[in-house]
Amino acid sequence: MYSPEKLSRSEWLSLRGMKTHVRHWGADGAPRLFMLHGWMDVSASFQFVVDCLSREWHVIAPDWRGFGMSDPNHAASAYWFPDYLADLEALLDHYAVGEAVDLLGHSMGANVAGLYAGVRPHRVARFINLEGFGLPTTQAQMAPARYARWLDELQSPPSMRGYASRDEVAARLMKTNPRLSGDRAQYLAGHWAAMDERGEWRILGDPAHKITNPVLYRVEEALACWEKITAPVLWVEADNTDIWRWMGEKSQARAEIERRRSFIPKVQTAIVENAGHMLHHDQPEQLARMIEEFLI
Repeated sequence: MYSPEKLSRSEWLSLRGMKTHVRHWGADGAPRLFMLHGWMDVSASFQFVVDCLSREWHVIAPDWRGFGMSDPNHAASAYWFPDYLADLEALLDHYAVGEAVDLLGHSMGANVAGLYAGVRPHRVARFINLEGFGLPTTQAQMAPARYARWLDELQSPPSMRGYASRDEVAARLMKTNPRLSGDRAQYLAGHWAAMDERGEWRILGDPAHKITNPVLYRVEEALACWEKITAPVLWVEADNTDIWRWMGEKSQARAEIERRRSFIPKVQTAIVENAGHMLHHDQPEQLARMIEEFLI
């Protein structure tokens, strides 16, 4: 199994009335770097990148609500994207009140951070976007079917399948990401899932995350936020990402991603080679080098 070079420590906070797990690496007095994980992921996902950072950082990485060791959103039947922005602001107010911070986000975490950097530009000093392209464009005529699907799913809530062992969880991770090595998969399996009272291993993600969002994604609203970002942005893509499947045919998706990126005022791009969407698992050495070249 993968043996971390830099050990993390856990802290639990009450953020907006919810018990939130926050993972820390490094000394409290070191430069802070906030890392935000993606959908159906956990803060421990950044372990490999943290191990490859060459200088001392105080990395602060929360488990989003309903993921990892943070509380699920039992007060509501689903998860709403604006809550992630409010959770992020509560986190920053706890650790860096009134300060501009360095933010790194992957996938969903990058989409949250990108919106926040435009809504609160004075709170973000620098932003590293790992494959946070936004969501597929929606049209108004899609609304009736989306609302109907949401109502149907509320009546028959989704569930998480169980796995017989940690090895099965690791195999599942490697099936989704074929570049993930066996030792890293075993390490992640112990953080991504846990044994329940019946002896089955289950993913540490609230099944309610799978419920269809009835509110359509309005890309022009997201781009209006991106346009307000004042921080320098490092836009990082994986050369073998599968994110295209969310945006249609590859050439059209490429053009749309380029259009979206053009709304960010101060942006530079980087490509991680031999990596898929989980680029922080596939090539942590490359990514760590890019991060520090951008921040130092």
